[in-house]
Amino acid sequence: MNFTGIHTALITPFRDGKIDTAAFEALIERQIAGGVDGIVPVGTTGESPTLDTEEHIEVIRLAIEFAKGRVKVIAGTGANATAEAIALTKAAEELGADGTLQVCPYYNKPSQQGLYLHFKAIADSTSLPVMLYSVPGRSSIEIAPETAASLAADCKNITAIKEAGGSVDRVNQLVQALPDGFGILCGDDPLTLPFVSCGATGLVSVASNLIPGVMSKLTGHCLAGEFAEALTLQKQYYPLVRGLMSLDVNPVPIKTAVSLQGHCSDELRLPLAPMSDENLAALRILLKSYNLI
Repeated sequence: MNFTGIHTALITPFRDGKIDTAAFEALIERQIAGGVDGIVPVGTTGESPTLDTEEHIEVIRLAIEFAKGRVKVIAGTGANATAEAIALTKAAEELGADGTLQVCPYYNKPSQQGLYLHFKAIADSTSLPVMLYSVPGRSSIEIAPETAASLAADCKNITAIKEAGGSVDRVNQLVQALPDGFGILCGDDPLTLPFVSCGATGLVSVASNLIPGVMSKLTGHCLAGEFAEALTLQKQYYPLVRGLMSLDVNPVPIKTAVSLQGHCSDELRLPLAPMSDENLAALRILLKSYNLI
């Protein structure tokens, strides 16, 4: 699988403590109508740490069922325990996922050798294409470019990395270290244009839960080398995209924004808490300025 284009890191709608299946299906339909290339259920934005194993697998199953083969489904099946990640990945493969997103193990703080052995064990357990996910803000460590390169060389199904460290220079380092054709996906919406200009091949987007058409156009312009057109969209939507990441911890603002449009409840799972009154008011003003509510 060639990991290119835009993939939406889906929120997981809840209602009364359970997965809101109807809202989830409607969310996926809006993504497809907006032109995204793929969806990523049960990632960070999907509140994966708060789902039990049964729910985790059910969200992946629902995403595959609702997508109906119209877009790729890249299942978030990573964990900080290698055995758990393998079990989730095998379940996703059996359900028919197109690929798997493997987050850098959090809390354990493994060495780079530990990361290599972790990801290699997962890759060896599945035939699914694997996208590594380096997010030091969540896991406290990053996947070194050299480690990613070793994994690319030794595991034929590790074919991409989602880079969410916030550094454009990391893209330069990855481009130097990784083989041609290895996917590098931007993990921060505001950095899509500079990341692609340095060699990234796509975006895993949070903002596309709310504005899939806009983010699809922005990514498409970038990948086509139409950077003037991309910059026009970037300048227009940067305040919105930035606000969705800065008014509270992800996924609180994006789920709240989608709920303000009436598409789902704003229900979160502890330890995530609702937005403060001040930040909620700021989000309302921001959404109204773009005629989104």
